[in-house]
Amino acid sequence: MTFGLKSYPAYKDSGVPWLGEVPEHWGVRRIKTLFREKDERSGDGRGVLLSLTRSRGIVPQAEASNRIASAEDLSKYKVCRSGDLIMNRMQAWSGMFAVSPQEGLVSPDYSVFRPIDVSDVKYFEHLFKTPILVDQFAQRSKGIGSGFNRLYTPDFGSVPIVVPPLPEQAAIVCFLDHYHREIRRYIRAKQKLIKLLEEQKQAIIHLAVTRGLDPDVRLKPSGVEWLGDVPEHWAVMPLRRVTVSRCDGPFGSGLKSSHYTDQGIRVVRLQNIGHAEFKDSHAAFISPSHYSTLGDHTVEPGDLIIAGLGDEHHPAGRACVAPAFIVPAMVKADCFRFRLFRQRLDPGFAALHLTATAVDASSFLSTGATRQRTNLQATTSRAVAIPPMQEQFEIVQRITNETSSLRLAIRNANREIDLLREYRTRLVTDVVTGKLDVRGVKLPSEESGEAQDELETVEDIDVEEMNDTEETSDGDD
Repeated sequence: MTFGLKSYPAYKDSGVPWLGEVPEHWGVRRIKTLFREKDERSGDGRGVLLSLTRSRGIVPQAEASNRIASAEDLSKYKVCRSGDLIMNRMQAWSGMFAVSPQEGLVSPDYSVFRPIDVSDVKYFEHLFKTPILVDQFAQRSKGIGSGFNRLYTPDFGSVPIVVPPLPEQAAIVCFLDHYHREIRRYIRAKQKLIKLLEEQKQAIIHLAVTRGLDPDVRLKPSGVEWLGDVPEHWAVMPLRRVTVSRCDGPFGSGLKSSHYTDQGIRVVRLQNIGHAEFKDSHAAFISPSHYSTLGDHTVEPGDLIIAGLGDEHHPAGRACVAPAFIVPAMVKADCFRFRLFRQRLDPGFAALHLTATAVDASSFLSTGATRQRTNLQATTSRAVAIPPMQEQFEIVQRITNETSSLRLAIRNANREIDLLREYRTRLVTDVVTGKLDVRGVKLPSEESGEAQDELETVEDIDVEEMNDTEETSDGDD
């Protein structure tokens, strides 16, 4: 992927401090001179409902969220046509733009723009996602906080941007299309490796937490269909039998993303519940004064945190142990806190056991038609197989030892993916803002396997997008 790109031979002052110098032959224009908003409503509600996603652009909403709106829902939706630029007004500050590949209907909270004169709209999609433009959109967005700020058309239109000649716009788009395909191939290869490593790790964990460490141990029926046989000397009982106290997060309008602050009481969300591990990204907080109005949803170090909502990537019923560094903390909606009777059940073993059996358990306990969802009552009744305490400790230690190399390999592969994405962002920014010249770059011909590459089952989906999808379903909005 080394193209030997160089700077343009001559630059000029753009006259805009944050744009700096631009190629001498490029123009600088305000967005409103290039695009005009179209507000055509459906009326009869007929048409394909489209949704704007981070990794795949505009797609039919059934593919984005497994949800189909009724005709009545669509009557006030906006009409978009192939080649229109779509902007999510509430997420413009995070680069939510895409060119529509087809005619359809989009949310009233989206804005639909059509080019005023001839231009390559795909170039502007790339440009509007760059950090330098995203920062300008964020500054011009108006509202009550992150997630609720909207970028209105007059503010969007007033932003000055660089405009290359049309042939150069096309050359940039061609270069970036090829480059994105190459990056996707690298990322998909890493994702496939991670999937294989995760499967190997989960196989080790599942065997240990359901059969123990002795391969010759005598088994007995657990009496639970999805749990199967367990070691004869293990106890099988509902989770409530080894629980001191439990709670779920506040539902409804009591806690929304608009309540989040920069510090205070840590809010444990679905994004934080990994596969038997706490994920510290996506930190959110609320003020102590607001927390005092919500009741007791407190999380203490060593508490078991269980997810009540899941999908194919994050099964409902997965669990983790609350670390000490997040205290003071509370759980959010669809997150359940269990404080265990530790003389009977170690939280570390419980998190591994619940996560390893989550997929099978959720098929029996979930209530959602399209997404896995379970409630606190069902989770309280969920059966767990419990070895003697010393054996629990030994199982956890064995799993730690046997999976350490796999976890290291997974971390390294994820880090490589992060670096690829960071490099992609930098390169795209440099190309679309004129820091690097792609004119005359000879791209290799696409191989016959390119079409198949686009149909790979492992997609270049950012973890943040999956987390966003999950979070928007638990009462934030």
